[in-house]
Amino acid sequence: MTKLVDSWHSGHLDREVEVARWGDVGRPVLVFPTAGGDAQEIERFHVVDACSELVSAGRVKIYSCDSVNGRALLVGEGDSLHRSWLLRRFVEFVGNELVPAIRADCQSNDIEIISAGASIGAYNALAAVCRYPDAFSAAICMSGTYDLGRFMKGPTNEHFHWASPLDHLGSLGGDHLTQLRTRAVILACGGGANEDIGESWKVANALGAAGVPNRVDDWGPDWPHDWQTWRAMLPHYLADLV
Repeated sequence: MTKLVDSWHSGHLDREVEVARWGDVGRPVLVFPTAGGDAQEIERFHVVDACSELVSAGRVKIYSCDSVNGRALLVGEGDSLHRSWLLRRFVEFVGNELVPAIRADCQSNDIEIISAGASIGAYNALAAVCRYPDAFSAAICMSGTYDLGRFMKGPTNEHFHWASPLDHLGSLGGDHLTQLRTRAVILACGGGANEDIGESWKVANALGAAGVPNRVDDWGPDWPHDWQTWRAMLPHYLADLV
């Protein structure tokens, strides 16, 4: 399987960000890491291997990037207002830097991307499709953590509201909302250790109120908040979408 790793200094984030790609052709899939993860985390934890049949068949080409905002939450970078700003800037980095880079790599100015991720990565996958429905056709959100307010440990501001789907879905309108209503969000969650499907239902209710197609899939008590769950989930849903 072909692998390519690149990095650049992000103007939105004012730091180096690494991006990795596996595969040569197929539908682009952007998989966000967990909170402290980097662009190659999904390879180390064998998620790329789990999707190898789809990659080898040319059905998908997988991309990933560093979890800049998740890492900031994990280590408590700056104060809560700085972290609110960084949450927004990371989503803007995805839409304004990473999406164009993926489209250039795919040699298409309008190819649609599938976003995916687990835990905080699921939050980023959801935020990507909600803010950039012109670029992302679907989101596969696994074992998601979506209500980030409790991690901020201080006041938030308009940047947090802009970045958080739970906070901004109700205020979307116009052509943006019309296009978002043509997209799909899968909210998959296990019922095993450290899983909380209530987070997925919160998002489902917010999406439903906005008229955005979505579904919650309960995988049951045998599936914990861990990599074996996500290795099973991602290829399962990708096979349906591509």
